[in-house]
Amino acid sequence: MRLIGEDISLTFKAGSVGNIKADMGQIEQILMNLVVNARDAMPQGGAISIETSTVDLEDGYIDSHLSVRPGRYVMLSVSDTGCGMDEKTVSQIFEPFFTTKGPGQGTGLGLSTVYGIVKQSDGYIWVYSEPGRGTTLKVYFPQQSQGAQALLDTAAALELASGTETILVVEDDEALRKLITTLLGGSGYKVLQSANGVAALELVKNYREPIDLVLTDMLMPGMSGIELSSQLRCLRPNVKVLLMSGYAGDLFARYHVAESEIILIEKPFTRHGLLSKIRGAMR
Repeated sequence: MRLIGEDISLTFKAGSVGNIKADMGQIEQILMNLVVNARDAMPQGGAISIETSTVDLEDGYIDSHLSVRPGRYVMLSVSDTGCGMDEKTVSQIFEPFFTTKGPGQGTGLGLSTVYGIVKQSDGYIWVYSEPGRGTTLKVYFPQQSQGAQALLDTAAALELASGTETILVVEDDEALRKLITTLLGGSGYKVLQSANGVAALELVKNYREPIDLVLTDMLMPGMSGIELSSQLRCLRPNVKVLLMSGYAGDLFARYHVAESEIILIEKPFTRHGLLSKIRGAMR
């Protein structure tokens, strides 16, 4: 409840569902992004409803959603009683860096991250919204026929990607920083965090224990991830740096850095993708 505030009620209706092609971290990331967006659409309070169910998408549904393959799906929906959106806004909400929030209040990467995870799982996401009448986002994951062994194989792969090293997370988006910190902590890592490059450098100067890897956003106010990377290596020559970016653009050329010198993970990324990239960077 601390995430959504005391002026917002939360209800959850859980239906019977089967297996899907996604790990727990991915689902947590989707759910957190959708709930945070619902909360932000209700600054004066309201209600959020979360529902799960198994649905069969047949010809009648396919006729109005031409890209959908018919079959059985696990559906996750998040609804709010907030301000709603017009058709133009709805058509843009999954675009990277598009946001309806004010300057400094959002990166525009939350829903594009959700969209990326859903597509990687061969799923679909649809938005139903009207101004003044709230919003519902429905995510459909194809129900999988794999049994317990397939799930165990996925869990084993994630265990191999876990570790015990110390990682410093540098990300100016507070919600994303907390999400990554929780994800890494749950995978065994000791996690430090900073909101920007200047704070990260100060932390590194004063921290007496080893820091094995710095996971930093590429684009941040005041100091880019590339600038931070350069200064970090003056303080700790052996530290590994992994940059996160939704769009690197011309930053490599601007800072005269070859892409081959940088370890980069592109947003949106999955939990397994991030953990695997970190293990690779540690080698």
